[in-house]
Amino acid sequence: MTTFSSVDMDWLATLLADVAASEIMPWFRNLDEGAIEQKTSPIDLVTVADVNAERAITAALGARYPGALVIGEEAVAAEPTLLDGWSQTGRLSFVVDPIDGTFNFASGVASFGVMLAVVKDGETIAGIIHDPVGKDWIMAERGSGARLRRPDGRERALTSGKAPALAAMIGSAAWQYMPEPERSMIARNQAQCLGNVAYRCAAQEYRLLAEGHIHFTLYHKLMPWDHLAGALIQTEAGGHVRRFDGSVYHPDHLDGGLLSTPDEDSWHVLREALWRGESATGPAWN
Repeated sequence: MTTFSSVDMDWLATLLADVAASEIMPWFRNLDEGAIEQKTSPIDLVTVADVNAERAITAALGARYPGALVIGEEAVAAEPTLLDGWSQTGRLSFVVDPIDGTFNFASGVASFGVMLAVVKDGETIAGIIHDPVGKDWIMAERGSGARLRRPDGRERALTSGKAPALAAMIGSAAWQYMPEPERSMIARNQAQCLGNVAYRCAAQEYRLLAEGHIHFTLYHKLMPWDHLAGALIQTEAGGHVRRFDGSVYHPDHLDGGLLSTPDEDSWHVLREALWRGESATGPAWN
């Protein structure tokens, strides 16, 4: 199968839930020392559950969609060249994060998720985020809106809501990955907002955003498995998602940052407020 339709969304949702139940949840709070490894730092981890879940998802996708490309976080960690030109091949592609929030998962904290995006001809056409603890999903297809699906199959539409004034906004800004002086500037200027959330899990932060519980997310590091599904879901929930320079986010973008808000007006308010005091040599934007 080399095409994709709404019927496939149901199959993908079931796949993520089944793999979470068989390959992820049995390890939650049951990982011994040998089941956890560092990748690039003490907070960048991989577990046996990440590896096994990605293998299971990749195998199932390969069987159902012969010829499709599967881009998995752990596969790319082992072979970085998999990202070279992947989104421009014209092939139906699936981008998989087997456990987003691995640090939380390895720490026994119930804030993690399984993320999958579907890409065709350089555009994200579908995205699903599964919560293995709550056993539900948020999902979207391009042009069809975003929705929350409960374990019993009930669904409701997602809407990112309306942003309040800057001083009443709550959001998540992952400034820790930004270079100086931008890092200190964003951390300082976020104090203009009412509050900050830091789940260390894009899967859960995008869920809060798409349901209108928080008003913005800001990410500097753009790996496709971390953001393609969430960015589409937020867009389909009525939100505004742009890179820091105001340009549209595409699957091949690995830099430029990402700021997501409920609407275009609040995007500009936040972009101006968070970068206030930026030097003349800072990043240009429109």
